[in-house]
Amino acid sequence: MHDDRRLVENRLGRVLAERITPAIYPEAVPLKASIWVAPDEPVPVAEGLAAPRTPIESGARWGAPWGTSWLTVEATVPDAWAGKTVEAIIDLGFDQNMTGFQCEGLVYRSDGSPVKGLHPRNQWVRVASPAVGGEHVVLHVEAASNPIIPFSPTMLGDKSTAGDEPQYRLGRMDLAVFDEEVWLLVQDLEVLGELMHEMPEDPARRYDIVRAIERALDAVDLQNVNSTAAAARACLVDVLAAPAVASAHKISAVGHAHIDTAWLWPLRETVRKVARTTANMTALLAEEPEFIFAMSQAAQYDFIKRHRPEIYAKVKSAVSQGRFVPTGGMWVESDTNMPGSEAMARQFVHGKRFFLEEFGVESQEAWLPDTFGFAAGLPQIIKAAGCKWLLTQKISWSQINQFPHHTFLWEGIDGSRIFTHFPPVDTYNCSMQGREIAHAARNFKDKGRASMSLAPTGWGDGGGGTTREMVAKAARMRNLEGSPKVVWDKPADFFAKAEAEYRNPPVWVGELYLELHRGTLTSQAKTKQGNRRSEHLLREAELWAATAAVRKDGEYPYAALDRIWKTVLLYQFHDILPGSSIAWVHRDAERTYAAVAQELTTIIERAQWALGGERTGPNIFNPAPHTWRSVPAGGAAAVAAGHPCSVAERAGGGFVLDNGLLRVEVDAHGLVVSVFDLEARRETLAPGSVANLLQLHPDFPNAWDAWDVDLFYRNQATDLTEADFVAAETDSQGSAMVLVGRSFGSSKVEQSLVVRAGARGLDINTNVDWHETEKFLKLAFPLDIHADRYACETQFGHLFRPTHTNTSWEYAKFEAGNHRFVHFAEPGWGVALVNDSTYGHDVTRTVRADGATTTTLRVSLLRAPRFPDPETDHGAHHFRHSLIPGASIGDAVCAGYRINLTPARPGVAEAVEPLFTIDNDAVVTSAVKLADDGSGDVVLRVYEAHGGRASALVAVGFGFTGFQVCDLLERPLPGDTPASPEGTGVRLRLRPFQLVTLRFARSHDRTSSQI
Repeated sequence: MHDDRRLVENRLGRVLAERITPAIYPEAVPLKASIWVAPDEPVPVAEGLAAPRTPIESGARWGAPWGTSWLTVEATVPDAWAGKTVEAIIDLGFDQNMTGFQCEGLVYRSDGSPVKGLHPRNQWVRVASPAVGGEHVVLHVEAASNPIIPFSPTMLGDKSTAGDEPQYRLGRMDLAVFDEEVWLLVQDLEVLGELMHEMPEDPARRYDIVRAIERALDAVDLQNVNSTAAAARACLVDVLAAPAVASAHKISAVGHAHIDTAWLWPLRETVRKVARTTANMTALLAEEPEFIFAMSQAAQYDFIKRHRPEIYAKVKSAVSQGRFVPTGGMWVESDTNMPGSEAMARQFVHGKRFFLEEFGVESQEAWLPDTFGFAAGLPQIIKAAGCKWLLTQKISWSQINQFPHHTFLWEGIDGSRIFTHFPPVDTYNCSMQGREIAHAARNFKDKGRASMSLAPTGWGDGGGGTTREMVAKAARMRNLEGSPKVVWDKPADFFAKAEAEYRNPPVWVGELYLELHRGTLTSQAKTKQGNRRSEHLLREAELWAATAAVRKDGEYPYAALDRIWKTVLLYQFHDILPGSSIAWVHRDAERTYAAVAQELTTIIERAQWALGGERTGPNIFNPAPHTWRSVPAGGAAAVAAGHPCSVAERAGGGFVLDNGLLRVEVDAHGLVVSVFDLEARRETLAPGSVANLLQLHPDFPNAWDAWDVDLFYRNQATDLTEADFVAAETDSQGSAMVLVGRSFGSSKVEQSLVVRAGARGLDINTNVDWHETEKFLKLAFPLDIHADRYACETQFGHLFRPTHTNTSWEYAKFEAGNHRFVHFAEPGWGVALVNDSTYGHDVTRTVRADGATTTTLRVSLLRAPRFPDPETDHGAHHFRHSLIPGASIGDAVCAGYRINLTPARPGVAEAVEPLFTIDNDAVVTSAVKLADDGSGDVVLRVYEAHGGRASALVAVGFGFTGFQVCDLLERPLPGDTPASPEGTGVRLRLRPFQLVTLRFARSHDRTSSQI
């Protein structure tokens, strides 16, 4: 037989596009439209409905960037349509190829009740089924003219610079008859056609599909599709009924709409995106009994609870029916590389608590499909929050190495293991196309040991979620020969089945590094600084407020701290903290962080004044987890004096700084040429090298400007060695310093290189007035140390990274992340660099002529990408670093806390005893606070920070009647615990990096300490 398959396939494409699909709406009458443009920001629904309208026609331009227009459309149902299904078709000017990144609308009835969203692939609104002839239809659309942000420099990303040029042109606006039989025929043909294209050419099944499609197309009267659609569908019954083979891959489809909490739109627009999508999904759930929709991010539920309560009521109802599934258990789908230990824990605390309090639902899975890599400390946090599974997809974007598993156990730094799944469909916006479903089955790397995967299904961001077409396609692929078997599932049900099937999955140890988007560790420095400062101010606020509540019966600011935590967590979203959002988002972040700092500072000061009596005195508060110059951790006392510092001129130019522990030489160019550890009698820097070296690189990645740093940036570098001035001075605290000024391009840098009394580090304060474009600024430290690995702080501990590039996996990590410190060591001696707000860095090593190794650490300070914010980081910045010779890991931990916590404020009159004293510096306090339930119980969270076994006695400085070991939500944990009573305290025995939360019930008389 002659092979005419291509002829049939091409025929199908044209007939579907030009005849059958247009016949879904065989009859139509135009909608009469009128419009009102809101003068500025979005208005309440009642105001938008009541505002006066002016007529507007299809084809008219509308919508200034970031504007809101209220459209009213109306028409009368023709008498001839009585008994038929009628829908309104409203095209706001959509581009179907840019789903999620353009104008959107939310449809209301005249009484203000929401109907559904309008999106590029979802332009219909069901009016009546069956329709009543003569009925007058009136709908109102709150239309957002969010501009399409091109992937190139643009001023559209900030309302103040976006202009007022109309962005869109109204398209089709009709009242139309919906022919369900034709629509069903379209779904039949699309599923079979897409399946046919994914099958090998030889099997009989493909020929069966070709011939069935051919018969169906022959049955269609192209001049009267509607009357012949049923006959065409009858030709397809047998091929659609053929069951899948027993070994077919099984796909759990989860209705999904990945909505970035901010990205190419501001937070205020996300509130409306969530409202539109949830309105769509609750409507679809009501129509499709097998459909399941899952939504993560408790903050987004909170958005509609506060701003769209009528939609939230529908969501709550659907949740109670088990159809709308809260998933993920986090406040937002946050970045995981940069949030600090406690912040990462609170993402789960606030997310899970919201779901529990609002819905009575406890999510068991972490849901992070789009996050840019995963820190090695995360598995323990997931587990401590009462979760046991993780889903992500982003690792499939890696540039160099293909991850070897789709289902596996992920092991964190403490040994915690989390059952993890990467959907092999390789998208979190699956649309149920045949190529996606076939790819998932082919791509699945665990074949032969496991047989199922998950497919997050629906258009994300402003796409409106899952469509009725996706649901229809999934129904046809439930049990279809040649296709994987598709069923709608809740995430928890998928994970339970997958875990039961895959009894001994492979294990991946350590971070899940994304080989892409490395620039997000540096972009938008002020956002990162605001986050870091907020995290540490929150630590202090909780500590001193709790101490004041216990010591002085002070009022604990539960509501304020809860609100501030949620604000800080919100801005940790994976396109805000990484610096990859439009200018509007980051300007909002800067203002928000300033307000947060002011409010937290007020809470801290009030608590300290309550504790310390008079506001001036010799006793300084120490919020760090270690004793500092005789001041106990978590208490207030007088500061011990340190060794005096000196500054002298250096032979050949420059200056020498000395404090008895450290001698630092700075040359005439302001470059550090020696950092000598006087105690160990060892030089820190490689011979002939200079540290505190600013290096400037071109920075023009191949794509994703704010996200990416490509390795070829290193091919060109400019060392900034010329100084405008180099001077020395001492200050009133006895510190000695060298001041350095430099100019380059359109920017300036001023630095102070400081040694302080009693301190073992060289403090480097860097002020940059940055006005470069597409440049990358680094700060280099060539160290005289031989190490094949180095330590980087992460949540509740640290991980080790290689200094070499033996493998492609190591080569790919040319830019890596850290929290407060990095640490290098040879046996018996090490060096640390701590920071107050930077995350990105790189490490390289060379062997010198004498055979010794130079290991160079470079800190990433600033970038200047032009998309999506063309003025990224222009302006003033302040960075603090400290280079600490002779440092152990413990020293690095201690110094990292000190540089990030508030500099000593003026002292108070009274000394303050800590609530807790821990006798082992390896056991570090992460939080001291009152329990979230308002009981007055005191919560202490600690972790082992050095990477070894640790025993510690926790002395309790207040009366208590008992304690419990708890999860992150402060609920008692069953089984064996690492804590036991000892005297009037608690003995802890911890594994490396183990995290423990203790909850103490305070005694009524505040004096007894009984267990």
